[in-house]
Amino acid sequence: MCTAATYTTDSFYFGRNLDYEFSYGDEVTVTPRAYPFSLRCMGDFRTKYAMIGMAYVAGEYPLYYDAVNEKGLGIAGLNFVGNAVYHPAQDGKSNVAQFELIPWMLGSCATLAEVRTLLAKTNIVNIPFSEQLPLAQLHWLIADKTGSIVVESTADGLHIYDNPVGVLTNNPPFPQQLFALNNYRALSPRTPAVAFADGLDLPVYSRGLGALGLPGDLSSQSRFVRAAFVRMNAKSGSSEAESVGQFFHILHAVEQQRGCCELDGGKYEITLYTSCCNADKGIYYYTTYGNHQITAVDMHRKTLTGTGWSAIRWCRATNCAAKLILHPKREKSACNVRQTMLYCTVHETFHVTTAWIEIEGVLI
Repeated sequence: MCTAATYTTDSFYFGRNLDYEFSYGDEVTVTPRAYPFSLRCMGDFRTKYAMIGMAYVAGEYPLYYDAVNEKGLGIAGLNFVGNAVYHPAQDGKSNVAQFELIPWMLGSCATLAEVRTLLAKTNIVNIPFSEQLPLAQLHWLIADKTGSIVVESTADGLHIYDNPVGVLTNNPPFPQQLFALNNYRALSPRTPAVAFADGLDLPVYSRGLGALGLPGDLSSQSRFVRAAFVRMNAKSGSSEAESVGQFFHILHAVEQQRGCCELDGGKYEITLYTSCCNADKGIYYYTTYGNHQITAVDMHRKTLTGTGWSAIRWCRATNCAAKLILHPKREKSACNVRQTMLYCTVHETFHVTTAWIEIEGVLI
């Protein structure tokens, strides 16, 4: 299960918790402008805008969990098991597979308004990436600094919902998640006045009584309520450090600890990583379950249409960073770069001493 959120101070931030029992190999991935994709129903496509996010890279294909493009538009896909339904290709529609949606949208659209226009003629088709990677049942939070929407493909078609609270979890469908907030309309960050009965003196015995009844369990509906309350009441200074720190606090309010959500076979769902992207600046911050030091990758440290890439790759053996010059025509490299796509593997066991990875390879 997962939780995604937006947050705005002087900049717009977009990110998520990815909760699961194992990792497919999560990698911070930069896809540049003009990167070629072969869409299953629509043929060749080249990105108009560069993007950065977390992905599992299968061959030369980035299967993004979440990403933000250079124009400040963000998308995150979250599990929607039992409700997501994809359909056969339809004439007159832009037929896109579930795994193609993020790079297609972010590579085509600069704003949320452009996304709405594109979605009006979109059909999400029931074509898996491969036999080894079947269809993932997802819905999506899509946002920029002007607002956010939720996209759900269900048995009766594609639905686009305005999202006034800027968060999304899993089930039930988004209209029901949002309606459930009515059950918590009395919650407040302030100490409540006595309303139990006239003439009854009930002393304030603790701080925080205004939020008494706020859900604390790990179910998706409860996480939605908690994340919405924390996100909409969180206060932060406008600096980058204050804003990023507060965003991580918001998502850590609904993170999952190993042992608290037990699955079959003795497995446990945990928050594998938490991300926070400054969408205005293209800086992707993340933490992992085993390392809460915030690390960042800045996509704008090198021209995104350049002839090659420079990168910092973490050296597991020496616990330090090593600079690698990467060229787009090399089929393979020490940092697993193919063509002009950069991706750096996220390992739970890294304990780095520097909090930045930059595309030009300069540590600060």
